[in-house]
Amino acid sequence: MLSFVYRLMRDFEKEHGIRPNLLYLNPVHMHVLRDQMSSGKLLDEIGCLLGMEIIITREALHPHVAWTQLAGQREAV
Repeated sequence: MLSFVYRLMRDFEKEHGIRPNLLYLNPVHMHVLRDQMSSGKLLDEIGCLLGMEIIITREALHPHVAWTQLAGQREAV
């Protein structure tokens, strides 16, 4: 899962010229990613390591990435 997410990030950056800052996962994807990164990692810690906000939704059939200006505003407040 981690290599797949990395590939998504790389391909997005190549296509759009900017790194994605949102990662959409469903609960199963998140469980697999958490297991691969270290079972003790919290959602925020994984997001920090990847440099993205993680959005968990059952509607995400496949992991995908996006960019939004709003993602970085949470830290600025």
